[in-house]
Amino acid sequence: MLLASGESTAAAQRLTALHADHAPAVLRLLTVLTHGQRQSAEDLLQETMLRAWRHLDTVPAEADAARRWLLTVARRLVIDGVRRGANRPSEVHVDMSWIAAGDDTTGTALASHAMRQALGRLSPAQRRLLCEVYLVGRSAQEVAGRLGMPVGTVKSRTHYALCALRTSLKAA
Repeated sequence: MLLASGESTAAAQRLTALHADHAPAVLRLLTVLTHGQRQSAEDLLQETMLRAWRHLDTVPAEADAARRWLLTVARRLVIDGVRRGANRPSEVHVDMSWIAAGDDTTGTALASHAMRQALGRLSPAQRRLLCEVYLVGRSAQEVAGRLGMPVGTVKSRTHYALCALRTSLKAA
């Protein structure tokens, strides 16, 4: 509905008046029809007012008739929602609260055990290199200085140590 600027102001004033006069009654009805679900009732009230805006020329001018019109629209929106829900399969809520989100003790213990076994299968030099880089957090340059070898050698040996660790973990 495209309105001239004067018509738009009058339409906005009429809708504001409709909302001020009738929204509480429509919201009460919608709250009852949605079994106390306030959020749903407010959403349906908004949709009711939107329909009133779109069809403002069909909303009766008399206050009682306008209220009946709005209540009818609201009731039909609820019926349409129920019908839509009946055509869809019901949603199933799975209660996963019994799973402890932050405390996976068994998984952590198993992963830790597997990692210890895999590290034990590496050579002492590979194990020391991975510990320096990943557990202590030293850079390749720092490790090269501590172990007295070139940085490139540290990087390549770290790469091959990680490959050996992955292979060892996959075998476990």
